[in-house]
Amino acid sequence: MRNEELKARMIPSENLTNIITTKSYNAYEQFYLEARSITGLVCYPIACSIGLIGNTMSIIVMTQKQMQSSTNIYLLALAFSDSIKLINDFLYFVVILLMEIDKRTGESLYQGLYPYAHYIFNTSLCISAWITVSVAVERYVYVCKPLYVKSYCTIHRARIITVCVYFFMSMLSIPYAMRYQSYEVYDNRTNQTLLDLSVTKLWQNNVFSRAYTWFQNLIRSVIPLLTLIVLNTCIMCGIRRCKLSKSKNMRRYRITIMLVCVVLVFMVCISPDAIMSTILGFGYIEEDYLTRGIREITDLLLLINSAVNFILYCIFNTIFWKNFLHIFCAICIKIYCPHHQMNVSTPSRQLQSNVYREVQLATFPGTHHFKLVSVKRGNGEIYEEMQSS
Repeated sequence: MRNEELKARMIPSENLTNIITTKSYNAYEQFYLEARSITGLVCYPIACSIGLIGNTMSIIVMTQKQMQSSTNIYLLALAFSDSIKLINDFLYFVVILLMEIDKRTGESLYQGLYPYAHYIFNTSLCISAWITVSVAVERYVYVCKPLYVKSYCTIHRARIITVCVYFFMSMLSIPYAMRYQSYEVYDNRTNQTLLDLSVTKLWQNNVFSRAYTWFQNLIRSVIPLLTLIVLNTCIMCGIRRCKLSKSKNMRRYRITIMLVCVVLVFMVCISPDAIMSTILGFGYIEEDYLTRGIREITDLLLLINSAVNFILYCIFNTIFWKNFLHIFCAICIKIYCPHHQMNVSTPSRQLQSNVYREVQLATFPGTHHFKLVSVKRGNGEIYEEMQSS
C-alpha cells in the first residue's frame, strides 16, 4: 500500500486525472454492457412475449360485439399502441442477440434500424399516454359527474377521440424520425463498409433540440402525469363518497379500480423516463455510458407498462375474464375435440332493460348449460354475466 502511494505521488496530476477518468469511463461502459445484456437478452423477450400474447387476447375479446362500450374502445386502442411498442422492443432483443452471435452484423442492423425504431418508440409512448388520460377522464365522469355519462361516454365519441389521438401524436412525433441518421464508414482494418449513427444537422441546432425536447416531454410525460394525478385523486375521493352496493354498482366499482390500477402502473413506469428526459435533459444513444445504462432500466419499465394491462383486466374485470374464457374455451374445444360443437341459440326475449340469451356449450364428457345475461345501458355499455343453469 505504501509503494502504491509513492507511485501515485510520482505521477503528474494531469496524467492521474486522465487515469481516473479512463477507469470511470471503462466502469460505466461495463455497467452499460451488463445492463443491455440483462434487459435486452433476458427481460425483453420474456416481457414482450407475455405482453404480445396478452394484448392479442385483449384485442380478440374486446372486438366481440357483447364487449362494445366506450371504455373498451379506449382499452382496445391502448392494446394496439402497446403492441406496436412491444414489437419494436422485441426487434431490439433480436438485434442484441445478433450482436452476441455476430457483433458486426448486429451492430450494422442496430445502426440501420435505430432511427426508425426511435420514432416508433416515442410515438407509441405518446399515444399510450393520451389514451390513458382519455380512460381516466371517462372514469372521472362516471364516478364524479354521472349526469354527463349519457352525453359524453358514448362509443362514437370514444372512436373520434381515439382516431384524433393516434393522428396528432403521430404527427407531433415526426421530428423524432429526423433525429438520427445512418451513414457508411469504411473500416481500413477489415476493408469493409460499416454503418454508423450520428445526430442530424436539425438536431445539432441547440435552440431547436432544446425547444422540441421540452415540448415533446411536456406532451408525452409531464402533462399526462399531472392530469392523471389530479383525475385519480378525484376518482378515489368520489369512490369514497359513493356507498356502492354489491350488485351492478359493485361491477362498475371493480372496473373503476381496474382502470385506476392501469393509470397508476403507467404513472410509476413512465416517471423515471420523464425525469431523465425533462428534468435532467438526457438524450439517448449520443449520451455517455452511465446515462445509456440507466436508460436501459427506464426503458424496461416502459416495456413493463405496455405488457401488464392484460393481467389487470383478468384480475379486476370479471366480464372480460368470463368472455375470455368463453371465447378461448370454445377455440380449444374446436381444436382438441372437433367432434363436439358449441351451439349458441339466440332466441332472445327482452325483459325491462335486460336481454337473456341461452348458451348451450357441448363439452367432453357432457353438456353444460349456461345463461349469458346481458345488461345494456343507455350509454351503449353492455355488461354480461354467465350463469350455470
